[in-house]
Amino acid sequence: MTRERLYLYDTTLRDGQQTQGVSFSTPEKRKIAETLDALGVDYIEGGWPGANPTDSAFFEDAPQTRAMLTAFGMTKRAGRSAQNDEVLAAVLNAGTRAVCLVGKTYDFHVETALGITLDENVENIAKSVAHVVAEGREALFDAEHFFDGWKANRAYALETLRAAHDAGARWIVLCDTNGGTLPEEVGRITAEVIAEGIPGERLGIHTHNDTENAVAGSLAAVSAGARQVQGTLNGLGERCGNANLTTLIATLLLKEPYASRYSIGVSHASLKKLTQASRMLDEILNRVPMKQAPYVGASAFAHKAGLHASAILKDPTTYEHIDPGLVGNARVIPMSNQAGQSNLRRRLAEAGITVDKGDPALARILEEIKLREDRGYTYDSAQASFELLARRELGQLPQFFEVKRYKVTVERRKNKYDQMVSLSEAVVVVKVDGEKKLSVSESMDSQGNDRGPVNALAKALAKDLGSYQQAIDDMRLVDFKVRITQGGTEAVTRVIIDSEDGQGRRWSTVGVSANIVDASFEALLDAITWKLLRDGGSAGGAA
Repeated sequence: MTRERLYLYDTTLRDGQQTQGVSFSTPEKRKIAETLDALGVDYIEGGWPGANPTDSAFFEDAPQTRAMLTAFGMTKRAGRSAQNDEVLAAVLNAGTRAVCLVGKTYDFHVETALGITLDENVENIAKSVAHVVAEGREALFDAEHFFDGWKANRAYALETLRAAHDAGARWIVLCDTNGGTLPEEVGRITAEVIAEGIPGERLGIHTHNDTENAVAGSLAAVSAGARQVQGTLNGLGERCGNANLTTLIATLLLKEPYASRYSIGVSHASLKKLTQASRMLDEILNRVPMKQAPYVGASAFAHKAGLHASAILKDPTTYEHIDPGLVGNARVIPMSNQAGQSNLRRRLAEAGITVDKGDPALARILEEIKLREDRGYTYDSAQASFELLARRELGQLPQFFEVKRYKVTVERRKNKYDQMVSLSEAVVVVKVDGEKKLSVSESMDSQGNDRGPVNALAKALAKDLGSYQQAIDDMRLVDFKVRITQGGTEAVTRVIIDSEDGQGRRWSTVGVSANIVDASFEALLDAITWKLLRDGGSAGGAA
């Protein structure tokens, strides 16, 4: 059976940038565009030329992409021609092969927000689209507030779509701008639009996630006949976000009836880059990836319950809807006080540790985990610390170095500008290769900002580890999470640290203490020890 072609339109660089707290630089926009292009999306909306310096700079030196780079703007204003509208001219001057124009389709918005007549709005749509087509560009029309407009005044909403269609728009995109339309309505209304003579092969869908239904609404529109799907990486977007294109890509390529009925530009080989693309965006945004994200989250294929892990060992399909490798993700068997020996043996095997079934060491390790979690530790989100704990119980953990003592001081003082500032200083003494080494570091960065006592400790600890120094030079801390596990005067602090190295590895370690500095130092020690273990270090003369 011949599969119908679906077209993927990414608007991360424009609509995604409407996310509160998100502002891409021009180099970051280029990097995202190149990643999307390598993934295989069909359209990349680069932004609104002339609306801000970053978007204008992006189009002035636009990346060369296989995908159709698209400039976004709005229809001409009433009272002037399309040829003499400077806002529309700025969009066309970007020189992109495709131009997407947004226009009103809801009569309430036309009269209230724009303050023009309904006929003037229809004329603006028709003449703007016709002008884009006359310039030799592919024209797209974003039908803003379409679903609300259809429900309020079906005849007028349809008139605006026909104006764009008859003027030569390649795509007419039905937008659920407020994100309140449920999937059943999206599917039904999309089918009604097609029944009114707007061909499905010229219809797109653009949904927002204000009811957590953006992906479902997009799929409903596809099932009803729409052939372009718009969204953003990781669901970025204003308010609650846009349809998550990361989820949509995997669903359209792997799930029935879509996989056998439709084809998309993303290949199965490219799909294996999906998790990497998702995490690249989070890295640019300097935020921790959402662990529960479908397909690409760190917990998407994590199996904590012992019963689940036992079944996974026999056949992964018992608790996994797809093979995680298809999207570039990996299975995780976390350790926790709910774990059984099936989880433990699987996790040990993944760490390269072989323990026979029934070995008494398994019971000892499980008991130690349960005792530690009762004191506030967690190992389902600190896999590296779990491995170190297991190796310690099994007598398989080398002692690379020994910490003899450490001290942290925090001083509040005036700087040369007569401003009160904080300065943290850490002293760490380690014994490595049979020799004691003392290191001192301050927490001040190159811009003169204090980064706190934990930063000072991390710098001091990693300053001089003798023969192991080269092994940790490419290591960096990428996230630091603090939780209070008990309340009142007996409060216990749990610190989880995420680390990365130059080989692209990422690992998590945990420390627990009533003192946040001690908890942090414990997690730091585990992070360095795991790195040395993975890089094949041998025991130094610490004792």
